[in-house]
Amino acid sequence: MSVPPLGAHHGPPLGGISNTTSSGRGCLFLSLNEEQNLPGCLESVSWSDDVVVFDSYSADRTVEIARAKGTRVFQRVFDDYATQRNAALNEVEYKHPWVLMVDADERWHKEIHDEIAAAILKDTTASIYHFRRRDVFMGRWLRHTGYPTWAGRLVKVGEVTVKRSINEEYHTAGGKGYLKRHFIHHPFNKGFAHWLHKHNRYSTMEAETLVGQVGDRLHAADAFSRDPLRRRKFLKQLAYRLPCRPFLVFCYLYFLRWGFLDGTAGLNYCRLRAVYEYMIDLKVKELNRCKEGLTI
Repeated sequence: MSVPPLGAHHGPPLGGISNTTSSGRGCLFLSLNEEQNLPGCLESVSWSDDVVVFDSYSADRTVEIARAKGTRVFQRVFDDYATQRNAALNEVEYKHPWVLMVDADERWHKEIHDEIAAAILKDTTASIYHFRRRDVFMGRWLRHTGYPTWAGRLVKVGEVTVKRSINEEYHTAGGKGYLKRHFIHHPFNKGFAHWLHKHNRYSTMEAETLVGQVGDRLHAADAFSRDPLRRRKFLKQLAYRLPCRPFLVFCYLYFLRWGFLDGTAGLNYCRLRAVYEYMIDLKVKELNRCKEGLTI
């Protein structure tokens, strides 16, 4: 890690697990200027006795709030999401063998805690557990617009590697588990301007990744995989090869996934998703033209 943690570190060297509490689980936050979202999220994981905030040098009160809540704070210059998560998982010593990766705009309630506790005691083969995400927008759950989206969040320390700089992928030689409970996601908590600013950055990273993947083959068998993550990855790879992709994404979410049943919130969200996909496409074209020495 490029910068030591805030506050003195005691005990064994960083990395690994400090005891053998098989049923315990810590929580890991990646943060950057999250003073608005962090207090509520920390409250929702108050059941954990080992919370780590892995901060990218926030300019607001994120670190102050985290330390006031008794969390351990580490700081590292951000480069990309996969590298940052790998550093947080591998260069920090955790109290328990399991770590739940949480974003500040999410809420993880006690029912999830109880299901996690039962799962990790019962299944000794899994290295990662996935959860379904409930997106909340304009005061309502987007029940149809893109739901369900599965996210790998509970990982066994030392057994999972994170790849892909944006919209990360989690790789493990161990088993995968899928739990029933949902976590709640509030992607617009900071307003539309913040969402657009963040997705402007995301679209740049996504475009750079896609340009680097030119020539990668599609594996048709993944379309019929029992693993929902492999199916989703195949559909995304296929979608990136289609013409008029932003319009098709809108139609897929709004009509085929019944996003229209989510009312005004569903319509606005599908429009925003199409805008995001359009930003990616334009930036891919920009990067390809730059490689050929052409102007924009």
